Amino acid sequence: MRILIAPDSFKGSATAPAVAAAIADGLRRVDGTVETVLLPMADGGEGTVEALIACLGGERVGCTVPDPLDRPVDAAYGWIAGERLAVIEMAAASGLPLLGDSPDPVRASTFGTGVLIRDALDRGAARILLGIGGSATVDGGTGLLAALGARFLDADGEPLRGAGGTLGRIAAIDLAGLDRRLRAVNLTIATDVTSPLLGPQGAVHVFGPQKGVAEADIPVFEAGMAQFAERVVATTGVDHRETPGAGAAGGIGFLLCSAAGAEMRAGFPLIAGLAGLDAAIAGADLVITGEGRLDAQSLAGKVPVSVARRARAAGVPAIAIAGLIEGDPQDLRSEGVSAVVPIVDRPMALKEAMAEAEPLLAGAASRFMTALQLGMALARNAAPQDRTPRPERTAPPASGPEPS
Repeated sequence: MRILIAPDSFKGSATAPAVAAAIADGLRRVDGTVETVLLPMADGGEGTVEALIACLGGERVGCTVPDPLDRPVDAAYGWIAGERLAVIEMAAASGLPLLGDSPDPVRASTFGTGVLIRDALDRGAARILLGIGGSATVDGGTGLLAALGARFLDADGEPLRGAGGTLGRIAAIDLAGLDRRLRAVNLTIATDVTSPLLGPQGAVHVFGPQKGVAEADIPVFEAGMAQFAERVVATTGVDHRETPGAGAAGGIGFLLCSAAGAEMRAGFPLIAGLAGLDAAIAGADLVITGEGRLDAQSLAGKVPVSVARRARAAGVPAIAIAGLIEGDPQDLRSEGVSAVVPIVDRPMALKEAMAEAEPLLAGAASRFMTALQLGMALARNAAPQDRTPRPERTAPPASGPEPS
């Protein structure tokens, strides 16, 4: 039996490669002959670098870069040398977790992400995949482009620091010094967000509060974003304000498409294609996927449901292993998830479950494999068998004296 293991990360607990390895270990504890294929997945957010390094055989490249508030932070990106492909997670340098409990949308900048891109260009990247989930910023990508040579000027011609609070003060944009390699490289933005740049569904209204924008300040940030967008359109001659995904990560997609010719793609299909997910499913007897939390949002196309849908299309059964399960399992079954296996095997607090994720994953996989073997044995026993009919048995004569 060949089992494909294609999970997402268990956020805050285990990376997708670690999850896949733990599941494989649990399966082999019950059946040492099972063949496992590990293909950790991601959707462009947290875990994208680790997943693609594992699938494509890359390495981590470390860099010290400015965090959203210009403090030094150790970050890394993925490098697949044979493909000259750099895989960068925006969250590594410009992510909300780097600010802890003190988000600062006025000052937070994407400059550090630009430094990661510059390092990848210096390394000789021909392709850059930028995952933009988890950002701390609403700076429209101005910090990122500033790190690559662009200048954003106020009414006096003085350079402004790229940040959410300076967008409304931008009077001119100077792209003369923008790194020419940025236009030459194949730059793809991975996002599952389809919001436009402006309006009720845009960068500020939908995602601003997640980054610390107070409700009372939303009109101010929206006005600044709108003024900035006018300057970008006037400078570049293209208008991506309504492009789906332009509002992702504080407007970074809008600026990179406008000034650098970037392409925005849905995260999961892009990563699944790079990793060869469909071919792996076609060669499997069973698919195991999973994530930390399976709930109504999963049905919108998060990794486990997306994997299960592809497995269903290929006629391969799929199950999911999860830390927390909410909602009606029937909704998941209709999407191709034949069964859901919880990792917990006893009452425990969330903190404990997160700390013990890998051994709990292995235990869940072992329990599933035991049940699978039992089911297979029952199926064999229940199957019709070609048996030669036995002759009728004649009851032996009763004991005692024969009749006269």
